[in-house]
Amino acid sequence: MTDAVAALRAEIVRIGQLMHEHDFVDGASGNLSARIGPDRILATPSGLAKGFLQPDQLLVLDMQGMPVEPHPAGLKPTSELLMHLEAYRRRPDVNAVIHAHPIVSVALSIAGVSLAECVIPEAVVILGLVPTTPYATPSSEENQKAISELVVSHDAIILKNHGTLTVGKDLWRAYMKLETLEHTAKTIALAKLLGGSPSLPPQQVEKLLQTRRELGFARPGDEEEFCLACGVCHPPGDHRAPKEWTDSIAHDEAELVKRIAEQVRRQLQSAR
Repeated sequence: MTDAVAALRAEIVRIGQLMHEHDFVDGASGNLSARIGPDRILATPSGLAKGFLQPDQLLVLDMQGMPVEPHPAGLKPTSELLMHLEAYRRRPDVNAVIHAHPIVSVALSIAGVSLAECVIPEAVVILGLVPTTPYATPSSEENQKAISELVVSHDAIILKNHGTLTVGKDLWRAYMKLETLEHTAKTIALAKLLGGSPSLPPQQVEKLLQTRRELGFARPGDEEEFCLACGVCHPPGDHRAPKEWTDSIAHDEAELVKRIAEQVRRQLQSAR
């Protein structure tokens, strides 16, 4: 075992402990993985509590999920392995995947409250708009398909009624996004209990998106998503309504012009 792999094993164990301490997992739920090369990953086993793992219990797998080294006796890969492998296949830039069950994020998905909105500045910058998948059976190909397209353009995803998926260039980045996601969920849940959670105005969101780009958090599709969700549909400094609004207005104006023209035509005919 190389020093780098040994360090990665220790890091997975430490992050598993943090996930347990912060109620991001319970029992044997949740799973973590990290790349250790172009064609292999290090992953947590199924059935073990993530807060009490030992470094030698982690499994080395290839990108088809097959063992590269013999597994410790009685251990098998996480049941959510398909979801992890899909994230790696779809995102060559991703080197770590974390699946967790944070309480408030999941509760909001059950209640039908979306986190794909512009409310918390830090969340806009770090996470962007967080999508929620349709419900999919955990530990299944259905769950793999649910995240397949979304993970291309998002670093944080909520799995409806189930949990979350966060990815990053390394384990700490993936874990910090998990913390940001649950902190955001708690804040929005409390704000709604107190009477609402108004979105930030487009002018302020545009400033945050500039910071998001400068810090390297931007993902493909950001412009379209923030246009639809937050009204940022313009070059900086030129604040317009979202395209669907302007299209609707243009359509209504065209119909009004037609009706006026028709009325004028009829009046001219009757005056002859």
